[in-house]
Amino acid sequence: MSDAYIPGVSSRFNTDKIIEGLMKIERIPRERSEKEKENFQNQKTYWQDLNRRIVSFRESARQLYSFQNPFSERVITSSDDSIMTGTAIRQTIVGAREFTVKQIAQADRFLSSPIDDSFKVEAGTYTFTVGREEVSFAYKGGTIQDFAENLTKWGKDKIEARLVVVKPGSKSLLIEAKPTGAENNIGFTDKAKDLVLNIGMMEKAERVNDIALTNDLATDLVNIDKNSLVVRARGVVNVKLPELVSDGLIIRFETSTAVRATEPLPSQEPPPGPTIPSAGLVSYQDIVVENDPFAVPIPKWTPPPIPVRIDDMNVLFIAFTDGGSIQLAPIEDGDSRKVEYSITETGRTIASLEARNQNTHRDVSISNIQIIETSNEILVPKTPVSTAQDAVVSFEGIDTARPGNTIDDLLPGVTVTAKKASEKPVRIAVEVDRETVKDSLITFVGNYNRLMSEINVLIRNDVRVIQELTYLSPEEQAELQKKLGVFVGDSTITQFRSVLQNAVTAPYPTADGASMLAKFGISTDARIGSSGGYDPSRLRGYLEIDEKKLDDAIDNNIVSLQQVFGFDSNGDRLVDTGAAYACESLVRPYVETGGLISIKIATLDSRIKDDDRRIVALDKQLADKEASLRSQYSQMEGAYNRMEQMSNSLDNFNKQNSRN
Repeated sequence: MSDAYIPGVSSRFNTDKIIEGLMKIERIPRERSEKEKENFQNQKTYWQDLNRRIVSFRESARQLYSFQNPFSERVITSSDDSIMTGTAIRQTIVGAREFTVKQIAQADRFLSSPIDDSFKVEAGTYTFTVGREEVSFAYKGGTIQDFAENLTKWGKDKIEARLVVVKPGSKSLLIEAKPTGAENNIGFTDKAKDLVLNIGMMEKAERVNDIALTNDLATDLVNIDKNSLVVRARGVVNVKLPELVSDGLIIRFETSTAVRATEPLPSQEPPPGPTIPSAGLVSYQDIVVENDPFAVPIPKWTPPPIPVRIDDMNVLFIAFTDGGSIQLAPIEDGDSRKVEYSITETGRTIASLEARNQNTHRDVSISNIQIIETSNEILVPKTPVSTAQDAVVSFEGIDTARPGNTIDDLLPGVTVTAKKASEKPVRIAVEVDRETVKDSLITFVGNYNRLMSEINVLIRNDVRVIQELTYLSPEEQAELQKKLGVFVGDSTITQFRSVLQNAVTAPYPTADGASMLAKFGISTDARIGSSGGYDPSRLRGYLEIDEKKLDDAIDNNIVSLQQVFGFDSNGDRLVDTGAAYACESLVRPYVETGGLISIKIATLDSRIKDDDRRIVALDKQLADKEASLRSQYSQMEGAYNRMEQMSNSLDNFNKQNSRN
């Protein structure tokens, strides 16, 4: 049925369909250019995908021989992770050492007595010290919770405070120093001192300073026996004391004496005098003439005086830094006696304890010397959770102390962390990070196989190439279907695939001689399948890993494994051969700036731009052509309508004449 013709609305001759039919033929060159452009765009995408695959493979290959290669990665293993752990840098020498954690570093942590909820902290300046650092702030007054929050805010990385529910219905304030170490103890001044005394966190107490006796005090008349100082008769010794202001000091020690037996008096008989030789004689025949004897005058003998016995119990003195000294109370004879003296010399600083033994027959012993500070300024914690102390670690028989539990200066490149004290020695071993090595090799093989599968899909028009990739999802397989055989016959990719296969199967020099990757469990595999024929999937150039063989190589032959991937054959400290080096060198010209793939993509970009210009020109031509056709058909329709109108006019004229 023909379309209805409506004058002024539709075309009598169906002009639109005629024009559309004519334009369809005219659009063929444009559609051809559009399809060609789409083809070029797809090719560009495939080259870009291939470029990404090659770049990933290049990076995994370069990682195996660069200065950041995984064979230089180190890992620490500890015989007991609960006592000590560690980390190591790449340059660390492989080996093992023994450590004993005698003490871990701790910080001051002080807990108060239970505090009532109604307790209010007074306004004022609160000053805390942590070692040499000071935290001071003005507080306007408020609850203990508010005070704890303010102290934590001002303390930052030095000190913090919080409330702890020790038992239901009561809260205690916990103040703790952030840094550990014996030097980072917490101190309280200003209103802080009053607060910690008020809440039962600290109490006033004496501080005892034990005085160590060192071997440098020993002389001919002074002996050191453990912690005892023996001053023999006529001996003098000076024991250095901590320089403390003498107000409120007590010196405490133990004394004992040993009195020698009275020595016998020297003989009061005169000495025998000198021996006088004979004067000689002369004899002739029976006549003998003797000389007169020698005459030696001998002085009158006077008996020596009897030695004076000295008994002096005023042996001990305290010397001050200003050069003065005071005498302590006399000692007493006998076995060990505990002695305590108060020193009340206002404003003077003590320097040493002096023993001046003027006795002629008495040895004096002094032991367990202590200086006690009894000033009210001394505060000690009532319930310390922990007190500031250094970590003490024994390394190869040497005790070392550090303020923190993380120690990085005992072994070059090794950082150890003490977790708890134990008498059990811990073996810290620095080893090659085998897991990282294995992961890097698996990544290398995986990137190689993904690259090889991409190439196989592009250059083969065989759907089995995709079906063999069982690890792909259905969506990934469908995406690869679009690429199947796109670059069949492209010599660039075909040649690249061939040389890449050769690179991973060739032998390479190592210190033990030439080796192949297959020796270490990495190889291409063309084994006969269970059906008796060759499995085509094993002939595509993919690499496979014999995990047992690779693990054995990593554990027992890691040096050769490293060298087969990258080796310095001429001793210039630069890798110049190896499977990874060869692969990276091979792919570099393809993916570097201005490389082969860049040229391919640039060529396709140029063709796409040419097609874009051609399509723009064709679109203009088509628009002009369509406008021309519509104009021509419009004119034709107009002429036909005028002729028809003229014909109708003539018919009407004739009819009228006929009636007349």
